Amino acid sequence: MHTDGDENPTDWLSVPEDVILEACGNPPLPELGVIEQLWETEPIPEAEVPEAAASAVAALSFADVPDGGEVALGVGSRGIANIPEIVAGVVDAVSEAGYEPFVFPAMGSHGGATGEGQREMLNELGVTEARIGCEIRSSMEVVEVGRTPDRDVPVVADANAAGADAIVPINRVKPHTDFDGEVESGLSKMLVIGMGKQRGAQIAHKWAVDWSFRRMIPEITEQLLDSLPIVGGVAIVEDQHDDTTLVEGVPPSGFLDRERELLETAYELMPKLPFEELDLVVFDRQGKEISGQGMDTNVIGRRPFSINEPAPEKPNVKRIYTRGLTDKTHGNAMGVGSADVIHEDIVAELDAGTTLINALTASTIRGVKLPPVVETDRAGVVAALSTIGVVDLDTVRVVRAADTMHLHRLYASPALVEEARDRDDLRVVEEPSAIAFEDGQFAAPSLRD
Repeated sequence: MHTDGDENPTDWLSVPEDVILEACGNPPLPELGVIEQLWETEPIPEAEVPEAAASAVAALSFADVPDGGEVALGVGSRGIANIPEIVAGVVDAVSEAGYEPFVFPAMGSHGGATGEGQREMLNELGVTEARIGCEIRSSMEVVEVGRTPDRDVPVVADANAAGADAIVPINRVKPHTDFDGEVESGLSKMLVIGMGKQRGAQIAHKWAVDWSFRRMIPEITEQLLDSLPIVGGVAIVEDQHDDTTLVEGVPPSGFLDRERELLETAYELMPKLPFEELDLVVFDRQGKEISGQGMDTNVIGRRPFSINEPAPEKPNVKRIYTRGLTDKTHGNAMGVGSADVIHEDIVAELDAGTTLINALTASTIRGVKLPPVVETDRAGVVAALSTIGVVDLDTVRVVRAADTMHLHRLYASPALVEEARDRDDLRVVEEPSAIAFEDGQFAAPSLRD
């Protein structure tokens, strides 16, 4: 609870630290050291990324595109590494081939479901007209391009893209947070949901409750490929450090088969928590550019908002305490319901309208239920650990991470530090010491790569 005398409409949500400490008996807390995951990676040098993107375009066929024809390039809202350079490389290659490229936001309902909001999201990702060298056409207008044969579901697409002579989505292939399937997050999903804007995203999420994304996305992708001039896509795969490791041109015939293979690679390379059993994980932040659900469900082993989709089997995390939102999420707290306890900073930064629109569009309102709110980090850790049973400071398994995307370096309790000494994939960086607090907040900084 704020005590500076300023009236705050969220004060009533936050429980003061002294109340929690008294209720929980003010227990001692485990020390934390620092460990590091040892990953072997081969990222594309940053200077070579535009060339790699241009080579991906060269692998696609524009044989049916008229000379000087318009090519619509779909770009999403995720925090993809080197995305301005990748888009600029694609733009240069398309232009040099004699066509007129333009970028359209392929991000469903993000950006507050407005054309200007989506343009601003691209701007914050560094995808500006000046930087990429082509026009950006941002609108929420869609056109219906067909209906599914079995269920008669309308299939819609961005009106600007549908009116172009060719369409090329640019997207990262990675595990999805809402479902498991042979094709998850990537080129196909961008066509079905991202290019469908708010209306298409809402239609897809509503029907997915009974139909399931794993069946819906392939079927609608095939229909979009038949109905629209999609000449291929530029697929991106990132390594554990969130660096670009692959940029590949995928022809329409490979949107499902090749994506399936790239997804397997992405699963192998995605960052993960290095322990399968954990008592408490503290995340310093969550946000839409970190994961569509704020915290990647494949990392935390939770999917509490999905109706018909099972959660990942591992890891088993007893409690999650989340401390804040990223700047780039603009108050969108989608997925906050995955936490057990949250810091009051999240409530102070939360944009209720943006969050609710995202939840309604995605049919995942469970994901935005607010967990208990605390005013300090000490209260958050105490509340979480006091609800898991008897805690032994020598054996309790606690991790603190920046977020679910940045897991290279972690704060870890003594039991995990000792385990790390005996593993080839982990290294001890700092020995455990008492958690330092300043006015109840963590004094130690967030750990990033």
